[in-house]
Amino acid sequence: MIASEQEEELKEAYTEMLEGCIRHPDQWDWYAMWMIEKTDGTHIGDLCFKGLREDGIAEIGYGILEEHQGQGYATEAVQAACHWAFRHPDVRSLEAETDAENAASQRVLEKCGFRPNGTFGEEGPRFTLGRPIDAGETG
Repeated sequence: MIASEQEEELKEAYTEMLEGCIRHPDQWDWYAMWMIEKTDGTHIGDLCFKGLREDGIAEIGYGILEEHQGQGYATEAVQAACHWAFRHPDVRSLEAETDAENAASQRVLEKCGFRPNGTFGEEGPRFTLGRPIDAGETG
């Protein structure tokens, strides 16, 4: 997949995920590249986590191919991935980072409950989503 990718930014992301899988074989699912597909099997994008840190924070990354943007696919995929992540008891919160100019991606994060946390990373503003309190939990 890395060799066949044309976009340098995606090649770097895929390489980063592969290196994470190799360094942390016990956490491969936190470095795996998830394909986003329509129900008919059409590939429309990718999603990944960038590891699960010891403090219980996982960073999510995602992208939808341009011809499929603006149709709610990113929101649906991010919501599903967040639900999956929070089923793991070690996950305390999720983070994401988006380009400062990418208002659409910021809207996706906000629709999914992420809030700006006041910090900036390499790509731009960072967002955080805290672990939901389940009915059986106190806190």
